[in-house]
Amino acid sequence: MTSGNLDIQQPQPFDLVGSTILISGNAVAFEGTLTIRVSEGHDEYSSFTNVGSLALRQFQGEITIPDNPGFQLSRLFLTLADDTGNENGPSVIVPVLFGPKIVPGYTGYRNYTVKSGDTLTKIARAEYGNDDFQPIVEANQHLISDPDLIFVGQVLRVPRNDT
Repeated sequence: MTSGNLDIQQPQPFDLVGSTILISGNAVAFEGTLTIRVSEGHDEYSSFTNVGSLALRQFQGEITIPDNPGFQLSRLFLTLADDTGNENGPSVIVPVLFGPKIVPGYTGYRNYTVKSGDTLTKIARAEYGNDDFQPIVEANQHLISDPDLIFVGQVLRVPRNDT
């Protein structure tokens, strides 16, 4: 995702993220600072990261969302902005999916390739031991518009709670 002097390489749109969201890319920022905001339309958390101020530089940063953040939705919007010198400076917005809202105790996900005869219920039984396929739908909401339509060869993310 790119805007002006901001080129965000991680996370990518609809990445499944945990409580600590790692951010990387290339940027130039006024006084070397980018503002990081995470929101789902109701609650917002913010932080900042430092980047080079005179030339395009690689950067890495992170923001940690506290336990029980009050988010009502699993789809979050990560905004990175160079607004330290101008409140209307360039910004990049990346939609991400918040694993802890999808599966309590979220620890990550594994990829599952759909095989002939699979249904979301069948996958949920194999992965979770029950018929609740909703976490799989939530983790793949950018791919699944109808839970009755999955396709052979489709790679789905199955969120995990391995605690």
